[in-house]
Amino acid sequence: MERARHDPRAFRELYRLYFPRVYAYVTYRVGNPQDVEDIVAETFLSVVRALDSFEWRHDNSFAAWLFRIAHNLVGNFYRDTDRSGHPVRFDVVPDVAARELMPEDAALQKELFAQLHKMVNDLPTRRREVVTLKYYAGLRNQEIAEVLGLDERTVASHLSRALADLLEKYQAAAGSTTD
Repeated sequence: MERARHDPRAFRELYRLYFPRVYAYVTYRVGNPQDVEDIVAETFLSVVRALDSFEWRHDNSFAAWLFRIAHNLVGNFYRDTDRSGHPVRFDVVPDVAARELMPEDAALQKELFAQLHKMVNDLPTRRREVVTLKYYAGLRNQEIAEVLGLDERTVASHLSRALADLLEKYQAAAGSTTD
């Protein structure tokens, strides 16, 4: 991290390490590929601009700082465009590796992903944020707590409740399909 302030090659390594996670997080939150690309680019541009002001506190502080920037830019996107939750379009659902799946199974898996995406989007805002940072950005609870400005126990509580909510919604949806 320290080398990245002065060495473009070191920054490139940070970029390679974090880009997939930031992209996955923003994609999940925003959906539209053009908007995702803009927000991810702005995230890393903001990092470059503010790199000298970053303060190293512990091993997770850079990830927390980076995702706080991405989180804020996603919030700005929704505030500036006056958008709220959005339905998942089938064309932005990630492709499923079809090497091992029959076409019908791949389509079913995409439908299940879209259903899960809708269930996560229907969660209360804080729980949705915790779930997306945990499972799409790959952050640990401590990092999530720093990104959202919460206590780590509060993050764990939101995560536990979100998973319970998702299980309940999934079971209700599964029950309604068997009726």
